[in-house]
Amino acid sequence: MGGHQGSDPQTGVEAEVDWGNCIAILGGVETRLKLFCMRSKFSGKHLVRCYPCERQQAFFDGHIKGFSFFGGVFPVLIYDNLTTAVQKILRGKNRVLQESYDKFRGYYNFEPRFCNRGQGHEKGGVEGLVGYARRNYMVPVPKSDSLEELNQRLLKDCLSYGGHQIDGREHTVNELYEKEKGDLLSLPDIQFSNLETAGCKVDKYSTVMVDKNRYSVPTAYAYCKVRVVLYVDEVEIFYGSKKIASHGRLFGNNKWSLLPEHYLELILKRPQAFESARVIRQWRSNWPVCLERLLDKFCQKQGYTKGVKEFILVLMLYKGHSAEAIESAVETALSSGAGSSQAVKHILIHRECGRDQSFSALENWQTFPAPDVSIYGQIGGGR
Repeated sequence: MGGHQGSDPQTGVEAEVDWGNCIAILGGVETRLKLFCMRSKFSGKHLVRCYPCERQQAFFDGHIKGFSFFGGVFPVLIYDNLTTAVQKILRGKNRVLQESYDKFRGYYNFEPRFCNRGQGHEKGGVEGLVGYARRNYMVPVPKSDSLEELNQRLLKDCLSYGGHQIDGREHTVNELYEKEKGDLLSLPDIQFSNLETAGCKVDKYSTVMVDKNRYSVPTAYAYCKVRVVLYVDEVEIFYGSKKIASHGRLFGNNKWSLLPEHYLELILKRPQAFESARVIRQWRSNWPVCLERLLDKFCQKQGYTKGVKEFILVLMLYKGHSAEAIESAVETALSSGAGSSQAVKHILIHRECGRDQSFSALENWQTFPAPDVSIYGQIGGGR
């Protein structure tokens, strides 16, 4: 991948940072992502990661992951005039930095340098990396179950890159990288705390609105004041010092992250709301066929209201057991004719304890002999 321009860069001094665009299929859905790129000017070694957006938390996280990847901090980082870093462009190279970025820069003790307006070629190495990463790491369009899985694959690609020589250099990328590692600034003992907090009030839907999206909490906390901690990929919700909910971070507007476990106890008390409950409708659209068959069986055997209640008790098992184990137990219950939530629970726990998995009726079961009640005549008693 591309060479360098001008004089040879100094060992372990400068790195370039930029964003690009890419597409991946995550969980079967085509998703537009942002490609964070950090490249050493001396060695050409690089780190590439995907994020849902270019917001400041993602920007900081990319740096943190980059510093960890390189084993230290480059004394100088070169950028475009990113709004996540620059509040105002002054004359020449002078910039007014965003306050939070200035704190981040100070924490890791590096110097930022910004390109002149419209002069992206001043960091041509990383701009070349954006194109290289798209052509080599994102073609064909990668398929992953999650963003984290995709980033693990990209990390492997970045680690394996570097067995070649860049034009005009006498050593391979990896050899130059090993040489520069000792010249990087040491990482701080404690990683930068890349989180945001907010105070919220739980609404009537048992959700909190954070960054234009909704996250559920247990219904017992409706209308309570809570504290929300936002990480780059996760949201945690606290009532006092107690963590009451944890969600994957949503991006965009008006999206809902509803965890069924937060609503099942309430729906158990109001089974008539089962069909219309938003959380059930969302979950039902992709739960396995065996659950639908179990619901039908319960309702046929016990009537709609009792059947739904029994079914909700099965759904509650998801809180403490794996989906695979529960669905296997449901399949066994259906095939053996079991018709209650207790049967499913018994099969599930029986298997998790590592006992025999057979649930067929036992043949030739030994029974106690018939009792001899005549013996009671010897006891006597008043007449």
